[in-house]
Amino acid sequence: MSSIPDKVLAIIPARGGSKRIPQKNIKSFLGKPIIAYSIQTAFGSGIFNNVMVSTDSAEIEAVAVQYGADVPFRRTQKSSDDFATTAEVLLEVLANYREKGEWFEYVCCIYPTAPFISMNELSDAYKILRNSDFDSVIPVVKFSYPIWRSLKLNENSNLLKPVWPEFMNTRSQDLPNAYHDCGQFYFFKTQPFLESHLLFTQNTYGLEKSELAVQDIDVEADWKIAEMKYKSLFDDRDY
Repeated sequence: MSSIPDKVLAIIPARGGSKRIPQKNIKSFLGKPIIAYSIQTAFGSGIFNNVMVSTDSAEIEAVAVQYGADVPFRRTQKSSDDFATTAEVLLEVLANYREKGEWFEYVCCIYPTAPFISMNELSDAYKILRNSDFDSVIPVVKFSYPIWRSLKLNENSNLLKPVWPEFMNTRSQDLPNAYHDCGQFYFFKTQPFLESHLLFTQNTYGLEKSELAVQDIDVEADWKIAEMKYKSLFDDRDY
């Protein structure tokens, strides 16, 4: 239980229908279910009153409970299909809590396949929200190559063309940096989210991360790369 005076909730959305990597959310990552890293990091940060997992799967629920997370209700079928958005899942969870008479001022959506999140990052994101007018905090990473010089390939002829021809002769160092969402967590103030249903608003703070601490995990090759990165970064981590 957190000693923080606010009501702060961690929501870990983990449905059971992963197709490209079967049982992805509870698959062993360096000897432990990958969702365990998200759960333990949330608890270790000391900022959450509740750490809950939103799932439709009995297997995922069992693993979540094993590592101390709360699973107070199952996810509905509508919010468990391939078309359900993260925002819809979060809105469902918050509605269920409101029906129980519980309100949280701040919420952090932590993805279950995000072992690179650190306790300090969660704590820093929370402090930013508490001490500013930002609606949300999202970790981002810089593109390693200038997107302004990206190319497109014709699917039929393989003809190669620049997306932005006007930048093809511009030096890389003269082009602005571009960033993308790390796909790890979204920390936000509840009221603005309930009003807009948006995690990324016109008033979102970008928490920059190193490319070494970011890895999309969509296929088996990604999984292996993530394990190698994790071992190089967190070899002395206890979990």
